Amino acid sequence: MDSALEQARTLFFQGVEHFEAGRLEQARAAFEASLSFAPGRPSVAGNLGITLFHLRRHAEAVPLLELATGADPAYADAWASLGLSLEALGRWPEATDVLEQAIRLAPGQATLQLRRAQCLLRQARVQEALHAFDQCLAAAPEYAEAWSARGSLLRELNRLDEAAACFEKALAFGGDAELNGYYLASVRGNAAPAVPPAPPRRYVEGLFDDYAADFQRHVVGQLRYQGYERLLRPLANAQGKFSRALDLGCGTGLCAPLLRPLAAVVDGVDISQAMLEQARRLGIYRELAHADIAAYLAAATEPADLVVAADVFIYVGDLADVFRNVRRLLSPSGRFLFTVEAPEGAGAGQELQLLPSLRYAHSEQYVRRLAQASGFRVDDIARAPIRHDQGRPVEGLYVYLA
Repeated sequence: MDSALEQARTLFFQGVEHFEAGRLEQARAAFEASLSFAPGRPSVAGNLGITLFHLRRHAEAVPLLELATGADPAYADAWASLGLSLEALGRWPEATDVLEQAIRLAPGQATLQLRRAQCLLRQARVQEALHAFDQCLAAAPEYAEAWSARGSLLRELNRLDEAAACFEKALAFGGDAELNGYYLASVRGNAAPAVPPAPPRRYVEGLFDDYAADFQRHVVGQLRYQGYERLLRPLANAQGKFSRALDLGCGTGLCAPLLRPLAAVVDGVDISQAMLEQARRLGIYRELAHADIAAYLAAATEPADLVVAADVFIYVGDLADVFRNVRRLLSPSGRFLFTVEAPEGAGAGQELQLLPSLRYAHSEQYVRRLAQASGFRVDDIARAPIRHDQGRPVEGLYVYLA
């Protein structure tokens, strides 16, 4: 028995040495070996759990960290790793409580306070989340990420001036200039600074990668999104008319079943790999490209005679290059169909507007100007709702170019 404990102790100290040197896999192996000689030992379980957390093996880390914190309620590092592992697994209520305990044991940890605030937000506990952001910033007044997160919450609450002040703080304290500049423009009424011509790619890609699993249930069921059906309805009698349809921003493939009877070949492109994985399961698309739409079109050479973009350009911004390249790829008898969100409020007269929702709106004047400049004929532009947002219809333009 003494020999087993001695081996456990030796392996434990080897694990600590590896961990402190950043050799996480070697640390994991040493702690696992130590635990085999001393099963259930809280200090070893805790160190192994913390190591697995840093290796992002969260599901494996949780039971070990629960053992460690159960045996030693003052084990602050284990509480912190447990809370962050639960957050990574989407177990928001548990993560909230565990992170609160970690903060209680080691006050002033701004990162843990920020993550707890974000867990509260995931549960729609909005006022508690706002209070938690304030506590975080009281502990770390120059924490740019926390200012940005607080600003995003205030933006969603339509407290736009307060949101703008937060984004300005985030920029002043070295926060991501591209992202926070984009957020700031969305709440400044597009006057100052100027409207960004496009959103940051990582914002859109991250948004839809996170959204992919729940996308169709949410947009069709909850937001009552029917824009894709309305857009393609005028082509219902064009069965087999097109050689190749290109679905820009195809997402999970909502348009695919409607495009299949219209075209011999249907291809898609989307910025979100997670969305494309779902679209691929439909077995309808010939090819699916993981790319930014503008970059894809600029490099594309294969002609198409039907190009569709349903509720996509709200995440593209300036469309001049898109129009130009679609026109280059489109066959002489081709069609270009898309929707855009209509400008609203004080910016209703602007050609291009970045809304507080972080979506772009495009005016009819803008669409007609680009169509003429790019060599398109405008067959029709219809105004009708695209989806609902917070219970009210969102007006859009249904555009048919040839």
